[in-house]
Amino acid sequence: MSHMTRIPLTVEQALLGFLRERPMHGYEIHQRLSRPAELGVVWRLKPGQLYALLDRLEEEGYIAATVEPQEGRPPRKVFCLTEKGAATFAAWVESPVARGREFRLEFLAKLYFARREPPAVLARLVERQRAQCAQWLAEQQQQAEQVQATDPYEWLVCRFRSGQIEAMLAWLEVVASQQISESTKM
Repeated sequence: MSHMTRIPLTVEQALLGFLRERPMHGYEIHQRLSRPAELGVVWRLKPGQLYALLDRLEEEGYIAATVEPQEGRPPRKVFCLTEKGAATFAAWVESPVARGREFRLEFLAKLYFARREPPAVLARLVERQRAQCAQWLAEQQQQAEQVQATDPYEWLVCRFRSGQIEAMLAWLEVVASQQISESTKM
């Protein structure tokens, strides 16, 4: 069983997302990852980490590489997405984040790529994430009710988490309304 099947790491999925746009070499992917206007605003990745991930994705059949000669410099690898990589990315970009603590990094990465897909992809992602958040909120509220009389500290923790989830839901409304206003401009 491959690493990505067990743990779909956001960074690995992001690499697949960049290669879904077109084949690229590692340095170009690193530049895209580092741009503040792109995923650089969400997280950082060192070149050594990037190349290790690209090697692993290639070994596991998610991407393929061709060697491209360069005048006066060592040849470089150009990576492209395989069918397996494309299918894995397509499933990931529409699936909600499983845990609240992953929302800030993983959902923002999914959002980045979903906005580059047909509008229905983003709509499905947002709707599925809303449903997931609503489930988390119901669980936190139920937990808060259970401990309100017996454990005031745990009740406060549940209330804090509920507030975070409510903020996520409100923000998802902003994402959805922005998508609607952008689609009416086209």
